[in-house]
Amino acid sequence: MAEWKCVFRLPRAMTDVPFPYCPGCSHGIIHRLVAEVMDELDITGKAIGITSAGCSVRNWRQFDCDMVMALHGRGPAVATGLKRARPEAIVFTYQGDGDLAAIGTGEIIHAASRCERITVIYVNNGVFGATGGQQAPTTLIEQKTTSYPKGRDPRFSGYPLKMAELLSMVSPDSYIARTSVHDVKHILATKKAIREAFSVQMEDLGFGLVEILSACPTNWKLDPLSSLERIKREVIPYYPLGTFSSPRKEAR
Repeated sequence: MAEWKCVFRLPRAMTDVPFPYCPGCSHGIIHRLVAEVMDELDITGKAIGITSAGCSVRNWRQFDCDMVMALHGRGPAVATGLKRARPEAIVFTYQGDGDLAAIGTGEIIHAASRCERITVIYVNNGVFGATGGQQAPTTLIEQKTTSYPKGRDPRFSGYPLKMAELLSMVSPDSYIARTSVHDVKHILATKKAIREAFSVQMEDLGFGLVEILSACPTNWKLDPLSSLERIKREVIPYYPLGTFSSPRKEAR
């Protein structure tokens, strides 16, 4: 008889609810990475996740921990209240760019500035995905969207916001990194960054945020493979990867 070898196992921190996302969407990859880190750090039982408005709102069914729904953009404020009320809990937000970098800009800047002991998973796919692919604060120059079909023009709508760089300036002692999930090498690097963002909170070192460059094939109007290539070809040159600040002096 042939011997069976297990090559895949669902992380314990995830439920068995099927992913609800479009084919090629990066949310599924990022969900799994967060869950794997939660397993490895053994924090699922004391974790509290904050889900935001947008495509990622569905993640309250994916993670097997307490989840709280926040109003659009208010995830960091809700997380701050939870962490201060329950300092023993591991509190994280999972937010898209339309949530964090648009209506929630004030909340994330002040949470980072105060060095709140929370972890933020920030998914940047450059559009408002859940509402039809409109231009977001992170949409690249000349990128076409449903709200700006001729492409983003900085004369009328400014330049894409580089949140990792911005937050590292207002909170230089926090852990702020930008990663991508367009190939296996970068997926592994993203997992390492997520683990560090949680570890910084667990060690009471400060605030942690990982900005993750993500694909949205449906609203980019590309197939999944072409979407991953676009991240490498167009998105990373504008949003460079790396660690922008860290409370660990040796990491600087």
